Amino acid sequence: MSSLVPIAPIQLLEPKAMAGIDQGLVGGIPGAGLGLAGSGEASGIDFKGWMGLVVGLPYKRPKNTVLSVENLSPSLPSSTPTPSEVYQPIMAENPKEDLQPKSYWRLRHDDFFPEPSFRSWSSYRSALSQTPHRIYDRLVGRSTDATELDEVRRRSENDMRRTLTWWDLTWFGFGSVIGAGIFVLTGQEAHEHAGPAIILSYVISGISAMLSVFCYTEFAIEIPVAGGSFAYLRVELGDFAAFIAAANLILEHLIGGAAVARAWTSYLATLINRPPNSLRIHTNLAKDFNLLDPIAVVVLFVTAGAAMLSTKKTSYFNWVASAIHVVVIVFVIIAGFAHAKTENLSPFLPFGVEGVFRAAAIVYFAYGGFDNIATMAEETRNPSRDIPLGLLGSMSIITVIYCLMALALGMMQRAFLIQTETLNRYTAIDPNAAFSVAFRNVGMQWAQYIVALGALKGMTTVLLVGAIGTARYTTHIARSHIIPPFFALVHPKTATPIYATLLMTIARAIIALFSSLHILASLLSISTLFIFMMMATALLVRRYYVRGVSTKKDLVKFVVCLVVIILASVGTSAYWGLRPGRWVGYLVTVPLWVAGTLGMWLFVPKAREPKVWGVPMVPWLPALSIGMNLFLMGSLGRDAFVRFGICSGLMLLYYVLVGVHVTYDVAHEHGGGEEKALRGKVEDGGDADRSVA
Repeated sequence: MSSLVPIAPIQLLEPKAMAGIDQGLVGGIPGAGLGLAGSGEASGIDFKGWMGLVVGLPYKRPKNTVLSVENLSPSLPSSTPTPSEVYQPIMAENPKEDLQPKSYWRLRHDDFFPEPSFRSWSSYRSALSQTPHRIYDRLVGRSTDATELDEVRRRSENDMRRTLTWWDLTWFGFGSVIGAGIFVLTGQEAHEHAGPAIILSYVISGISAMLSVFCYTEFAIEIPVAGGSFAYLRVELGDFAAFIAAANLILEHLIGGAAVARAWTSYLATLINRPPNSLRIHTNLAKDFNLLDPIAVVVLFVTAGAAMLSTKKTSYFNWVASAIHVVVIVFVIIAGFAHAKTENLSPFLPFGVEGVFRAAAIVYFAYGGFDNIATMAEETRNPSRDIPLGLLGSMSIITVIYCLMALALGMMQRAFLIQTETLNRYTAIDPNAAFSVAFRNVGMQWAQYIVALGALKGMTTVLLVGAIGTARYTTHIARSHIIPPFFALVHPKTATPIYATLLMTIARAIIALFSSLHILASLLSISTLFIFMMMATALLVRRYYVRGVSTKKDLVKFVVCLVVIILASVGTSAYWGLRPGRWVGYLVTVPLWVAGTLGMWLFVPKAREPKVWGVPMVPWLPALSIGMNLFLMGSLGRDAFVRFGICSGLMLLYYVLVGVHVTYDVAHEHGGGEEKALRGKVEDGGDADRSVA
């Protein structure tokens, strides 16, 4: 470095005049906060000592303090702080090794359990003794829009890049949704539950999915972060509800990815003209877990590897793959209707109305994946414009495509209905590779290969986009410390959450290796429906209750109406599941639902309106979403609820032992930023404050 020469007095300004100073950077931009004249040019300070502050060392500046430098000559004036004086407050809060830039590739205790409750066994035992108090605190605790957008996001250390447009999101919508659901579950549910009426199942689940899409779109525009529904529920329903959502989100994406990966293997076998299970390893394990699928494991890791490289480059690949997939879908629809026979639709309801709704609850899985688009809001250039276009546009087209494909399949295959005392099976449609087998049966042997190739292409993009969305959910969940914050780290070069992607891929691969698609689909649907029901509830809370704005009287009226809506929906669902074929109970539950919704509409004033785009016809559409999601949950079998109950029990055990303590520490002891932000908003009367009763 050239010799130093004195320069004019320099003053380090307050935060508004110098961006970045409050993040611990004196001078704002690393290496550019201050220049020294030397050899005719200015250069960033890069030497140790007092001037090291301006290159971004973590110095916590006292509030309302202005640092000044009278002279930068080798002999500093007495009024200027010496290097030891400057470094003393730094060293008091940061170990020596923390002064160095942190490597992304690290494994330290503080990266996994930095909270005070986990510093030692005695600290943990003390935390456990306070469990009831902490659970209550987290039940009533709330985050804010601003906290999720700023403080929580910064815990990833590096930002994700805003590179996506509405065009990317639209194709991500196609790539994320159209896959195993339509190609595999259509045949499975027509075979088992719905027959030709499978088209009605897709209509019902499509309406329910679109209602949820409305809710997701409004939230994603106003809180554009990677956490999706987890972040939205943290703001509106609190930490505990967000944890339940987080656990179900992780479960949903683990099972969804594993199910698609196993379906990928089935269609690969069809493509090479072999039975669907021929590429799996047969073992003596329990039924539904005895067919090992190593190919599914390989596919999961390959797609995850691509997702870790770059979101924008992944989008380019997704454009091409999804476009090819759309061409195959158009071929399936046209060729299917060319060989359609209306007599194949008779009998139209071989399993009755109950079978249609049972199938609708299962094929809801086919619409799953659109929530991945909401997690990309943090990487979207203009969320208020791009998200409605990408999310609503793609889902509207997909719903029409699904219905046309289901109708074409039902009209291509003639019904052979077996009815005995022990068997009631619609056997003409193959449950594993329905479209390929259907084309083979109508004499288009060659078409089955096009269908199988298109299905493989679609499932590949589903896995690819799913790897992106799942990692972003996991990243934001880790930002809240519900799982170790190590998994929230974003790589500085790729701008992708590599650790979160690897975590979810390994877990998916283990499940995909053992579990059958039938087991996975039923458990997935109930988890998805439960989350979407919570999202609709959160939207009503967002519109009708704001702390500091809503009166206590309005709050009471809102809570009463909301409870009536939920209880009426649960009652309708339970009556459907427990008393199939009866109708008297609906004379009570349905009017109650109408009364609750009407009461909210007429007597509870809205506390806020959306800033850019909002769900229309509130509260009717969110209330209908609550009712439909709960009703479809009631259409699932007992086994799905048993598995869901077991999983929920394990989730709650984890929350009591770990989750409540880490989130309590983050909100109070470990910085207290979230609670301070909420209190600050209330004191200032800001409109960003969000809370619930």
